[in-house]
Amino acid sequence: MKYNYLLLTIGVFGFLNAQSQTDSSKTTLDEFEVTTTKVGEKSPVAHENISKEEIDVNNHGVDLPILLDQATSIVTTSDAGAGVGYTGIRVRGSDATRVNVTINGIPFNDAESQGAYWVNMPDISSSTDDIQIQRGVGASTTGASAFGASVNLSTLSTVNSQNPYGEISNSYGSFNTLKNTIKLGTGLIDGKWNFEGRLSRVASDGFIDRASSDLNSYYLSGSYLGEKTSIQGVAFSGQEVTYQAWNGIPLSFLEENYNDSGQTYNPYEYENEVDNYNQSHYQLHFTNKPNRNLKLNASLHYTRGKGYFEQYKGIGQNASLNYFSQESLMDYGLQDIITSSGDTISETDLIRRRWLDNHFYGIVYSAEYFGENFQFTLGGGANQYLGGHYGEVIWSQYASNGNIRHRYYDNDATKNDFNVYGKLNYDLNSNFSAYIDLQQRIVSYNFTGLDQDGSELDQTSEMSFFNPKVGFNYSLNEKSSLYAFAGLGNKEPSRDDFTESTPDSRPSHESLIDIELGYRYSSETVSISANFYNMHYNNQLILTGELNDVGSAVRVNIPDSYRRGVELTGSFQLMDRLLWRLNATFSENKIAEFNEFIDNWDTGGKDSVTHTNTNIALSPSVIGGSQLIFTPFNSVENGKLDLALVTKYVGDQFIDNTSSEYAKLDAYLVNDFRVSYTVKTKLFKEVVISSWIRNLFNQNYISNAWVYRFNTLDDPTSYDPYANAEGSGTNSYNQIGAFNQAGINFFVGLKLKF
Repeated sequence: MKYNYLLLTIGVFGFLNAQSQTDSSKTTLDEFEVTTTKVGEKSPVAHENISKEEIDVNNHGVDLPILLDQATSIVTTSDAGAGVGYTGIRVRGSDATRVNVTINGIPFNDAESQGAYWVNMPDISSSTDDIQIQRGVGASTTGASAFGASVNLSTLSTVNSQNPYGEISNSYGSFNTLKNTIKLGTGLIDGKWNFEGRLSRVASDGFIDRASSDLNSYYLSGSYLGEKTSIQGVAFSGQEVTYQAWNGIPLSFLEENYNDSGQTYNPYEYENEVDNYNQSHYQLHFTNKPNRNLKLNASLHYTRGKGYFEQYKGIGQNASLNYFSQESLMDYGLQDIITSSGDTISETDLIRRRWLDNHFYGIVYSAEYFGENFQFTLGGGANQYLGGHYGEVIWSQYASNGNIRHRYYDNDATKNDFNVYGKLNYDLNSNFSAYIDLQQRIVSYNFTGLDQDGSELDQTSEMSFFNPKVGFNYSLNEKSSLYAFAGLGNKEPSRDDFTESTPDSRPSHESLIDIELGYRYSSETVSISANFYNMHYNNQLILTGELNDVGSAVRVNIPDSYRRGVELTGSFQLMDRLLWRLNATFSENKIAEFNEFIDNWDTGGKDSVTHTNTNIALSPSVIGGSQLIFTPFNSVENGKLDLALVTKYVGDQFIDNTSSEYAKLDAYLVNDFRVSYTVKTKLFKEVVISSWIRNLFNQNYISNAWVYRFNTLDDPTSYDPYANAEGSGTNSYNQIGAFNQAGINFFVGLKLKF
């Protein structure tokens, strides 16, 4: 805890010291923009800025990852198949646990699992001003290290904030998807005060059977703008109830000769098989400019989350498939039942809830100094996470010795995360600038109690990481430049890596060396960039099927793996009214060697297979995006009409690390068509009528899947719909759950601004 006091003292001292300075500069709303987690136009970090206009154009209720689908090196997916509910994003093949997300500079990723659950922030896109995506290690930030990218959202500098405004937005689409949003803002009151608010509801039946979502959220902010000091408070919250579609669809159900119901199959049939979770965020941002060269920032934050997912466990759930089985009473801390006839009942149908009850709070601070030919930033953060995990049996066919809400596991975790960094941008001359970024991060993690399997949890771990980055930018002329970047990132294991192991079998932390070279060109009609990257991993964690010393299948460290590729991004004004935006990524994502351990159902043991030079799971070697935007007219009298053909291509990818043809997802090409008409009227400042047709040509494709491989002399395909034979005449099988995406579907929207 000494680091906690040290960093807190630095932040508070810096902020209080700023109050004693004097200057005549006056703060505007733009001063709240979070700059310490972002990089500038000439930064050697590969990045992409997403404007509010780009966010709004498809904002009809889908989750934020779907709105980022056209960004470079990004692949998105949706469990429900329609872009609402549980959605995911991968950058350069790296999943959500390796993508660092911040909101106004505050960490958003779950501290333990390190995932980013966008469903907990319904319609946050309606309150987002801009997004910067940094690919690779990126610049130092708060929260866990970025191993694929950083995604930095800002909600603090709304363009409408200077004047009073109101906005009503309604959208309707396929699968009964409905979005209702109301936004209000007071504008500047007496030149010093500003208040804004948003209320949203998003609901959808989902493309997959019963994969419904009922999402509600609000956003509130209040600002005080002084001559030297400004303060802004932000509160936003989301309540989600999402029916589970986590198991995917059996591959056999997606074959062309299977009936249409197979395309939307969901094995869960219990009426309340839902995820029910509330998450509320509170932020308080201080900004002080004691003089024209110095800007001081301090942010306090608190996130409160609580909720559960409910499951029916038993053969009654889907008896027609004979796939689910009853639960053991002993596994839930319940006693076997001896009947009056002397029979023993040791299994039961039951309904369980698994709860999360967590708190996350801390301080993030920075001091930015702008010299004549340099910019220096000193910053850091001190955050603590308190997580409660427990499970309840709320109903059981055979009650045994349990009562309603029988708690069968209960454990608590505490995670402290402290970091301090210094960043320097130095202009050596008018053409050449250097960048150096040094971060020290200290993590302590401990947990205690009973785990889900009844085992004792009592572990403590402390880790310290040094993450340096350097780079340069060289301007060839006014329009073009070259840059280079090298950075080291270190990342701690996630919760499951700790809880499902002992200190003797616990995996090591992961390290990444990221080297990038790039070229940028920008003119009035053309903007292009080419970025070459080489990301070499040491001790990357992957699933191999191996068991540890407590019998759990966990991720293990592999010594040598890499991602290498080139990213091309461009924007071309082909004619006055025709704009073409495009991007493409060509990459190689490899594991040098690892041992796979496959369950043998006949012997109860493991069969081992050595693989060399295989593809990293869910890392397509080709990703492409295109937006062809035609504007027939744009005038005060007639308004503005935009027509856009949007294309996304994702190459072949594998759902495990074996490169097996039996675990391959085929490439897909999906086209969308978008129409937006904006006009000003006497009654409204702006009326926007829009339509978005997704998957225009009704492409049948799978964007994500899971796989489990096993060997047996038996043929499980006769009774298990998820089982597939890996070749004829072999004893090799797998189970695959595929996440099929919706065919042609649509959204229409009406937005009124006043």
